Amino acid sequence: MTNKQRLKALVVYYSGTGNTKKVADTIHNSLIDEKVESLLLRVQDASEQELYDYDLVFLGSPSIEFLPAEPVMRFIKDKLKLHRERGDIKLCAPKIPGKTAVVFCTYSGPHTGISEATTAGKYMRQFFEHLGFDVADEWYVVGQFRNWEEGNTMGRLGDIRGRPNEADLARVRSDVSKLVKAILARSR
Repeated sequence: MTNKQRLKALVVYYSGTGNTKKVADTIHNSLIDEKVESLLLRVQDASEQELYDYDLVFLGSPSIEFLPAEPVMRFIKDKLKLHRERGDIKLCAPKIPGKTAVVFCTYSGPHTGISEATTAGKYMRQFFEHLGFDVADEWYVVGQFRNWEEGNTMGRLGDIRGRPNEADLARVRSDVSKLVKAILARSR
């Protein structure tokens, strides 16, 4: 990306209950606020996207039994197969200049808290590292359960009703802004 080019981003997500969608929408809208060209897609609609066409790619999923949701797992496996066949995956996973990724994970953590989400985030992170993307960060955002009041009020995280809430989403907006500014500063 040169100084005259516009940063191009892709936000891909799966959301079963709406929590991850809230975060994905916030990321997408924050990118637009930062004057970044952004495309927002559900993972089910993103299979034809060429990830290398983007300077910045976000991939989000809820943590389900310590892993990304099945549609995200399928997306990752299909993309890895494609990139292996094309020869894009190299020994030592060299970073490709100008290619940055962020993974984001929503979780409720009723039993062990953040530990229930980090394995899902690390799994998604490895996908991008194999492709040569610089993974700038992993973002973990608490999200409430749907139809499980006890899980929303008595888990390790305490009362998580209404999450992700405005404070959670404000942190996401701030993180997007800082990331975009850092990428643009590096490209000068």
